[in-house]
Amino acid sequence: MQFNQKQLRHTLLLLLGALIWGTAFVAQSVGSGYVGPYTFLAARSWLACAFLMGLVLFRRAGQKRRGSGLPLWINGKTLLKGGTLCGIALFAASAAQQAGVGTTTTAKAGFLTALYVVLVPLLGIFAGRRPGARLCVCVAVSLAGLYLLCLAGRDTLSLTGGEWLLLLCALLFSFQIMLVDRYSPRLDGVQLSLMQFFVTAVLSTVFMLAFEQPTLAQIRGAGVSILYCGILSSGVGYTLQIMGQRDLDPTIASLAMCMESVFSALAGWLLLGQTLSASELTGCILMFAAIVGAQLPERRRARQTS
Repeated sequence: MQFNQKQLRHTLLLLLGALIWGTAFVAQSVGSGYVGPYTFLAARSWLACAFLMGLVLFRRAGQKRRGSGLPLWINGKTLLKGGTLCGIALFAASAAQQAGVGTTTTAKAGFLTALYVVLVPLLGIFAGRRPGARLCVCVAVSLAGLYLLCLAGRDTLSLTGGEWLLLLCALLFSFQIMLVDRYSPRLDGVQLSLMQFFVTAVLSTVFMLAFEQPTLAQIRGAGVSILYCGILSSGVGYTLQIMGQRDLDPTIASLAMCMESVFSALAGWLLLGQTLSASELTGCILMFAAIVGAQLPERRRARQTS
């Protein structure tokens, strides 16, 4: 497998997205102190929709100036189906993440969320793909890292409710990534991102009205966090994911995106003054090693067949 300029460009897009997502854990943590998870998710998602719709119209104006005969919505039926499925998965994963992120450090939230990189190939079992020995080792290493990060030094071996939510978030993001992999080659990346965030915005608004009673003062308090997550993390970050994953080897894509966990730990340390104990830091290292190692078998097989 030759690593060409196109793959390099797409990898850099995913690394930039990972940096935005990693630092967004800080914004989510701060915002959770003001508003509930559905309110935060609704506000950031509608903001993302506005940003992405503006981008769609801006690009459309450019196409008209060049005399392009392309329709406004490319592959409309597939866009509706793919955007709806991706949006449902994104809503469920993001709601679980926002509910859990305020209960722990950004480093823990980042590394627990990043377990989707281990889960994606593991879920391949249900598609008839047998896990290799390396993946089994990585699962065991990630469990050891999870113990050191979340359970070492506690009187009980049970995870907190927030930690369970973040593990559920990792599972749900695994489904979202697989759905993006399925639909992004046939669709415009910005339009798919817009559609999935529209679905997320509608669902989170319904849940906000049903379970939360936000006030204007609370929303103003979380305003900076919502702006960062809505425009950069949601609008820019997920668009970078869709554009970066297109025509890029899934192994390389997963490795680039898993850097989100490292960026979240660095952001929590630099911006919030959060520190990790020796056992927690060891757990982070083990989990990151498992996250990276889970991708290596597929990459090596690709090299052997090229």
